[in-house]
Amino acid sequence: MTVFYFFVKLRRMNREFGNKMTRCPRLGHEITFAYCIQESQDLPCSRIIQCWSPAFDVESVLQKELTEDAWRKFVNIQPRDKVENIIELIEAVKTKK
Repeated sequence: MTVFYFFVKLRRMNREFGNKMTRCPRLGHEITFAYCIQESQDLPCSRIIQCWSPAFDVESVLQKELTEDAWRKFVNIQPRDKVENIIELIEAVKTKK
């Protein structure tokens, strides 16, 4: 039920903000807000507040639209650094061979 609820809220956020664009520091090019709110599948990207705050009050939007559980998970996410990501990608490629 909560996953369904999240996707209903996600659709509402997409209608209002989904087409807005910003430069993503992780990917290195412009992306839409719609991508950022579903980047982590069931949670928004951990950097969404940093990236979108200059454009609008994204924190208030997320607090309003996410469930209490989802908001708690989101604020407790520890973003991985680039080195960790690279090491994980290398290990994943090695295991596929």
